[in-house]
Amino acid sequence: MSTKYCIVVTTYSREKAGSKIVNALLASKLAACVQVFPIRSFYSWKGGISRDRENLMLIKARSRDFEAIRETILRNHDYEVPEIISVRIDKAHAGYLGWLEKATRRDGA
Repeated sequence: MSTKYCIVVTTYSREKAGSKIVNALLASKLAACVQVFPIRSFYSWKGGISRDRENLMLIKARSRDFEAIRETILRNHDYEVPEIISVRIDKAHAGYLGWLEKATRRDGA
């Protein structure tokens, strides 16, 4: 069982904000992989029901980097309250985890 790794989930609607987040996470080696999927979101917001087209971002990372990932998302996001959720990986293919470890290795990390 491994809780050393996680998938951080966020959404965005503006391509510029999404690109900034992806590029910042990969350049800083906070993420090994970022996947993006178009979605439709329905949610409560400011007393009403909102319906939007967004993109769902799945960020494969080390759990210990969550705060740095959260700060990177907040710094580059245009939402007032962005979704930022960490889901711990408790089981995974060992080869994949080895790649994730290597891809996110930063100086002193």
